Amino acid sequence: MGFQIISLYLCVNDMERAIKFYEELLEQKVTQKDDIYSVFDVNGFRLGLFAYEKKNEPHTFGNNCLPSISVESLEKLQEKLNGKEICFPVTRIGNNWVAEFVDTEGNHIEITAPSK
Repeated sequence: MGFQIISLYLCVNDMERAIKFYEELLEQKVTQKDDIYSVFDVNGFRLGLFAYEKKNEPHTFGNNCLPSISVESLEKLQEKLNGKEICFPVTRIGNNWVAEFVDTEGNHIEITAPSK
């Protein structure tokens, strides 16, 4: 049996704030909006936002899960980093530019672009 990873969720403290952040980052509207679990369909991959406190679940924010977002150019990567807290600066690694930033909820997100 073949396996596929088709979704991932991030814990959030403030659903509205997180939705706004990811709508801007992903340049699309939230697909399913809910107070506890909201979803973005990103080309068939489901990125969920989970309001863990509303279900009394513990969580530690940081880099225990590192979603990676790819953009088409270094210019677009730099545009997406504008105004965000950078936790790993733009660095060329192999054939890619790589950086990490912190979202509004404390999660670390990787962003990459081809170095051409």
